[in-house]
Amino acid sequence: MAGPGEHFLAEIREQPAALLRLLEHDADYDDVARTLAASPAEVIRLVGHGSSDNAASYGVYVFGLLARRTALRDSISLTVYYGAELDFAGSAVVALSQSGRTPDVVEYVQRARRAGAATIAVTNEPGSPLAEAAGSVLPLAAGPEHAVAASKTYLTQVAALALLAGCLAGRRAETVAALRTVAELLEDILAPLEDAVRELAVAFAYVGRMFVVGRGLEYATARETALKLTETCRVAAEPLTATDLAHGPIAALDPLFPVWAIASRDEALPVVVEAVRRARAAGATVVASGNAAELVDGAAFRLPVPEAPDAVLAPLLSIVPGQLFAAALAHSKGLDADRPAGLTKVTLAR
Repeated sequence: MAGPGEHFLAEIREQPAALLRLLEHDADYDDVARTLAASPAEVIRLVGHGSSDNAASYGVYVFGLLARRTALRDSISLTVYYGAELDFAGSAVVALSQSGRTPDVVEYVQRARRAGAATIAVTNEPGSPLAEAAGSVLPLAAGPEHAVAASKTYLTQVAALALLAGCLAGRRAETVAALRTVAELLEDILAPLEDAVRELAVAFAYVGRMFVVGRGLEYATARETALKLTETCRVAAEPLTATDLAHGPIAALDPLFPVWAIASRDEALPVVVEAVRRARAAGATVVASGNAAELVDGAAFRLPVPEAPDAVLAPLLSIVPGQLFAAALAHSKGLDADRPAGLTKVTLAR
């Protein structure tokens, strides 16, 4: 029988293989992209809960940057609970769900499809109710995920959105090759990062609250890192954009309120660096991760990752330090990262 947190850690380690399994379905993604390109859809509506919603934050950027398509994280409540009769005729819905069994996500897709939207389910369970509700189904192929806290299904959702956007842009072969390189890089960084986060976990065993900061493509990483720390480590971790940190929340900082900053070499990096400067001035201890971690002045800890072959794929690498830190911190606190208190694998939000 697996010990506390062993499934979560094993599934983090499995991510390179999970990514390669996803890429075996690239023809399916290309077929759906061709259908989407031929449809009248001008807006892509992304929906999901928890980690799936965090992946949707990434989708907003990758569809805009790769495919030049407007994408947004849509409100499930507006359609399902308030009954707003929105015009879906010019929309495509991409619904993200590991299990494919979250009731309000399924109902959203059913209503959107009846209202004229093209509907795509991205799920680890192709035989699920969500897959049955959608017009098209794209598999994550992550394999069984036994830990309640998502890891490999989050990473494959991010990769799935990048692959779909790349195919939609007519860059299937290029995107597949880049994602294969990412899988190789993931394999290389796992063991060194596991060693590095152990020291950090000991130093942060006292932490009960934290801000996790990112911007642009890496805001999804900030949201997912914060969620992992909250659900597995009982840390009240709040994700913020680098700009949001300066507009009020910075007043809460002190030496016992650390800030985790995700820094990648892209157009948003200067804003992240400035946010960290202000956090340091407020006395906060800073952890810097990402491929530009060394450019964050004053960080007490750094967890660098290599650059991805395409900047839009950086979040696939930058999420790993946060995942591994959550696993190590939960272990140091005597918590079971596989079975966080009060949580289940399916979001029954009714």
